[in-house]
Formats: sequence, structure tokens, C-alpha cells
Amino acid sequence: MSLVGKKVEPFKAQAYHNGDFVEVTEQNFLGKWSIVCFYPADFTFVCPTELEDLQDHYATFKELGVEVYSVSTDTHFTHKAWHDTSPTISKIEYVMIGDPSHQLSRMFDVLDEEQGLAQRGTFIIDPDGVIQAVEINADGIGRKASALIDKIKAAQYVRNHPGEVCPAKWQEGAETLKPSLDLVGKI
Repeated sequence: MSLVGKKVEPFKAQAYHNGDFVEVTEQNFLGKWSIVCFYPADFTFVCPTELEDLQDHYATFKELGVEVYSVSTDTHFTHKAWHDTSPTISKIEYVMIGDPSHQLSRMFDVLDEEQGLAQRGTFIIDPDGVIQAVEINADGIGRKASALIDKIKAAQYVRNHPGEVCPAKWQEGAETLKPSLDLVGKI
């Protein structure tokens, strides 16, 4: 069953963030937009490229009022060790959540039970804590942060303009659609 339109369930998790260990709960997702990116594991290959790409776009996410959270089934201690030893990961300024209990990976339905690892799941969460978009990729397919920026802008536009929708390839400032009887069969 799709998680789109569902509110994030209560949880508590430990995370690594800017030199500190912090607790993260569903309350962290309230009052602002959030992106939650699950990935299989620290000290791997595709994962650091994705996390670096998120960091490269982090200032843009912040300008849009979006906080970024990465999640793997590693511990927050492992996140710190990776942050301290990898030139790529050492750049990360956003929260890195540990999910060794698999609670979050199961809650977001991205846990590969056989491997005990999270799949590459991306979730856009609105300021009410409701999931607005979900994307799940196979382990070998990395994600692109700039595509997330476009999705966030569309989600924010739709939220702020009830009755309008963003068509395919929509870019900020482009025309939107107002679903109505007059449009049926004319697009």
C-alpha cells in the first residue's frame, strides 16, 4: 500500500549531526518540508555519491525551507566514523539517522529483510508530517538531488495553490493546470 498521503508515524532514532549525537523523532518533520533519503549502508560505493550530491544542493534545499535527513541501518556511531574518515562524507551538514533496529526502514517500507539493509527510498514530507512523494530505486541506481528540487518546488506550489496541479516537466514559473470538466479530453 502506498505511503503517499500518510502521516509519518511516531518514532525515536539516534543520529549524527555536525559533530554531535542527536535524537530525531517524527516531530522534527513538523513545520517545514523534509526529505528523507534511505540508503543501504555506510562505507559503500553508490551511497557516498548520492549523499555528496544532496550536500552539494543542501543550500538550495535550505532556501526552499527543506531539511534533509539521510537514513541507513548503520548506527549513529558508524555515521560519525564515516564522516570522520571519508573526504566525501565529511562535507555533510545534514542529519544522518541511524536505524540499526530497522524501525524506520520498516515504517517507510524500504527494508530488504533478507539483507537487513534499507533500499534507496526517497520521501518528501510536507510541514504537516504527511508524505507527499515516494521513490524507490534498485541498489545499483543512484539518485539525483536536482530532480528532488524540482519535485519539492512542485509539491510546495500545489500546497500553496489549491485547485492547481503541476503537469509533467513543470518548472517553477511555468503554467499549471486547473482540473475541470472543460479540460477533460483536451490535453
